Amino acid sequence: MSTRLKAGDPAPDFAVPATDGAVLRLADFRGRKLVLYFYPMDDTPGCTKQACSLRDSNAEIAAKGAAILGVSAQGPESHQRFTEKFSLNFPLLADTDLTVAKAYGVAGSGLGGLLRSVVGVSERVTFIIDEKGRISHVIDDPNCPDHGAEVLAAL
Repeated sequence: MSTRLKAGDPAPDFAVPATDGAVLRLADFRGRKLVLYFYPMDDTPGCTKQACSLRDSNAEIAAKGAAILGVSAQGPESHQRFTEKFSLNFPLLADTDLTVAKAYGVAGSGLGGLLRSVVGVSERVTFIIDEKGRISHVIDDPNCPDHGAEVLAAL
């Protein structure tokens, strides 16, 4: 398992299918900030609160020059259902093999990491990536119902 990335580290590139099936890359967001948040699973209580908080704050986040991408191990079909059910206004990435989670060091380590790998979920961590592709902030253990406010404070 990889070491968790920290502020100042370069953000690893990725190419992952999104909610609509299009492949999104980190390079697509060069020149603007990116809120890249990892969450365990679609349509679970904590993940739903977190996604809805970001949805509700998306206009303010965009006004600060940032886009939002959610990342979990479920496939595009699950992400599409989750997006439609809660009217999410940002893409979700289908990291089905946890490649992106491992690159960012959020697939876990130790026994917890082994269990996450078996179940296919990542940790709940948010990375704010600057316009040049470097991590500017890491929010460990986000407050799900107030995550939009946490992100706004970090931007």
